[in-house]
Amino acid sequence: MSAFSLSYDYRCPFAKNIHLHVVEALRAGAAHEVTFVPWSLSQGHRPDGAPDVWEDPARDGDLLALAASVSVRDLQPERFLDAHAALFRARHERGLRLVTPEEVDAVLAPLGVDVASVVDDVDSRRPHKVIGAAHQEFEGYQAFGVPTFVLEGEATFVRYMDPPGDDPAASVELLDTLLGLMERRASLNEFKHTTVPY
Repeated sequence: MSAFSLSYDYRCPFAKNIHLHVVEALRAGAAHEVTFVPWSLSQGHRPDGAPDVWEDPARDGDLLALAASVSVRDLQPERFLDAHAALFRARHERGLRLVTPEEVDAVLAPLGVDVASVVDDVDSRRPHKVIGAAHQEFEGYQAFGVPTFVLEGEATFVRYMDPPGDDPAASVELLDTLLGLMERRASLNEFKHTTVPY
């Protein structure tokens, strides 16, 4: 079993691919302890002198899906994997921007999430503080985007091109392979195909 952290922003298609694989692997019984860590892609694109996005109410739409997911993760953890996968699929398979409460609520409510609790929590801005602290923690690893794994104090950015298929065992194998490289091949700093093979 490995314990690791994994960053996400619902806007990133590569985060979607890896996170859906991790969700499938966990559902299939993979014995890993995963901490899902919010990361704001908006933070790196704010104008010079602008406040951090988690402290700027004008950017709340950008952070809404992240803030809602943090609320579910922390206060309704039994619903998190379903909510996490559904938010990624809504963004990338259904084309929802997830920047309005109506969009986010429509994704979460059918899963049995207590949406009223999420709304209250997000309105309190507690999740925004969590997002800020998590983002700053990952910056300490020199993280630059999502998805970034942190395993045994080392950070690794992974860009994987394919979402899961119909075989959960393939997701388990992929995750085990990636974690094995991170654990046993730390000197492998960069491994990248020069072209996309399809």
